[in-house]
Amino acid sequence: MALSLDPEIAEALAPMAGAMADATPPAVGDIAARRAMWEPIIGAAGTAQPVPADVKTSEHYTTTGDGARITMRWYTKDGAAPGPAVLFFHGGGYIFGHIDLFDGPLARYVSASGVPMLSVEYRRAPEHPFPTPLEDAYTALRWLHEHAAELGVDTDRIGVMGDSAGGGIAAAVSILARERGGPKIARQILLMPMLDDRTTTPDPHIAPYLLWSYDDSLTAWPALLGEAAGGPDVPATAAPARLEDATGLPPAYIEVGQLDVFRDEDTAYATKLSRAGVPVEFHLHPGAPHEFDSIAFTSDVARRAIADRIRVLKSI
Repeated sequence: MALSLDPEIAEALAPMAGAMADATPPAVGDIAARRAMWEPIIGAAGTAQPVPADVKTSEHYTTTGDGARITMRWYTKDGAAPGPAVLFFHGGGYIFGHIDLFDGPLARYVSASGVPMLSVEYRRAPEHPFPTPLEDAYTALRWLHEHAAELGVDTDRIGVMGDSAGGGIAAAVSILARERGGPKIARQILLMPMLDDRTTTPDPHIAPYLLWSYDDSLTAWPALLGEAAGGPDVPATAAPARLEDATGLPPAYIEVGQLDVFRDEDTAYATKLSRAGVPVEFHLHPGAPHEFDSIAFTSDVARRAIADRIRVLKSI
C-alpha cells in the first residue's frame, strides 16, 4: 500500500494545494520569495483559531555577546501557579518568520497547559548565519535562568521547545548548554525538527505531499552554514544530527509526520538519544506532512499531537 495523506489533512489542504498548483515554486537560493510566500501563510494559520483571552504577554530585551539587542515575548496565563517555563523558538527554515506570527499558537499552548513561555526573536540567516541564531537562543536561555525568581519560574523546570527550524535550535541549544556546563534544561520538546543539512536526496514516496521541499532545504542550510553545508566540518550545534555523543542531554519529546522531509533525520535522532540513555518519547504521525497541525488543526491527528504536547508541557 502506497503512502497517502490522512483524509482529514487532505481535505484541509485542498484549497492551498489548488493555489500552489498554479504558482511556480521559488528557485533554489531565492530567500526573498520564500519569505514573501510563507510568512503570510504562517500568520493566517496562527490566527485561524481563537486566541485565548486568559493569556497576557509582555516584552523583554537582552543584549547578546556581539552587542545586539534581541526581543523576547513572555506569555503567562491568568492565575497560573509558579513552577515550570519553556523557552520557545519559532519555525521558518532559519530564514523566515518572526515571533509576532506565532502569537496564536503560543497563547493556546500556555492557556491549555498553564506553563508560561518565552518566545525568542532570534536573528535569521543569511543576514545572520551560524552561530548567531544559536547564540541568540543561548543568551535567552541564560536570561530566563537569571530572571527566574522574579518571573516565578523554578530553574530546575525550564524546558526548550520549537517547531521545524525552531526545533533544530531547541536541540542545538540543548547540546550547547551541555558543552558549556549550563544553564540547566529540564526537557527538549522538538516538533518536526530540522536537524540535518545532509538531507538532500528526495524520497519518491513522500515527494508528492511535501509542504517544505528538498529545494527549500537546499536553500535554507547554505543560508545558515554557507559553503560548509553538507560538508565534513559542520558541528552538532549547527546541525544536531551531526551529534556523535548524546550522553547527558535533556529528556526529549520528538514528533514528525511520515510525509515530512525531516522524517528520517528525526527518527534517527530519537534513536541516537535513546542509545545514549536519554529518555525519549517519539511519535511518527501517519499521513501527516510538515506543519500539519497548523493547517489541518481540526483533524484527529492534529488534536492528538496537540494533546500530547500539552501533556508534556504539564509534566516539566
